Amino acid sequence: MALIADRAGVEIVSVGDTVGVNLWGHASPLEITVDEMLVVARAVRRGVSRALVSADLPFGPVQEGPAEAVRAAIRFVKEAGADLVKVDGAADHLDAVEAITRAGIPVFAQFGITPQTALRHGVEYSSTPSAADRVPPELTGEMVATARRLEEAGAVLLNFTNSGPVAGAAVAEAATVPVLGGFGGGPWLDGRMRMAHAAIGYAASGLDEDPPAAYVNVARTTLDVLTRYVDDVRGARPLPGGR
Repeated sequence: MALIADRAGVEIVSVGDTVGVNLWGHASPLEITVDEMLVVARAVRRGVSRALVSADLPFGPVQEGPAEAVRAAIRFVKEAGADLVKVDGAADHLDAVEAITRAGIPVFAQFGITPQTALRHGVEYSSTPSAADRVPPELTGEMVATARRLEEAGAVLLNFTNSGPVAGAAVAEAATVPVLGGFGGGPWLDGRMRMAHAAIGYAASGLDEDPPAAYVNVARTTLDVLTRYVDDVRGARPLPGGR
């Protein structure tokens, strides 16, 4: 996936902590560990030669304090070759953002109701905001102030989730660093992010989506191909490739 994304021309490949949910079947991204994230980050780094590689600091080190956050960030740089680390709920951990920055490691700061901050808001991970949710316009001033605090703390990139066209545009205009967004983002931001597996319809949940919420439905194609494979083996027919 990293080789393909790099060849496609994306500028940042972000290794997200939701890999635990989306590819490994965890119930929540809070379950993934630094060691597990390092396995994925190292694999992605081996596939990317042109784009920047960002790695999420999973739930734990940042919450334990700046020293633990720095130790984890250093591991991602030294052991996985990450170019920058992403801090979820960064507005609540400005000391960690500052400490990681002082250590010479660029910080990608995420803010909004995110997978890691949902717990504080009493929101289950499965109920975190979807692409249809937007930050209410009346919170625009608060979001702009948050973005400025993160930038002052040293963040070189901002990830504003569920920004919407009002708050998102205001933050992008106020910040002097690039503002990216995934769910709820749009052309009012400096850049947009999408999970690769979601863009290609990789997840098994896509089998039941009509129409699919992706560019293509790889899950459906995979099911069709594997079904044909099973039929060919059981029917003693040759497989593609002459086997």
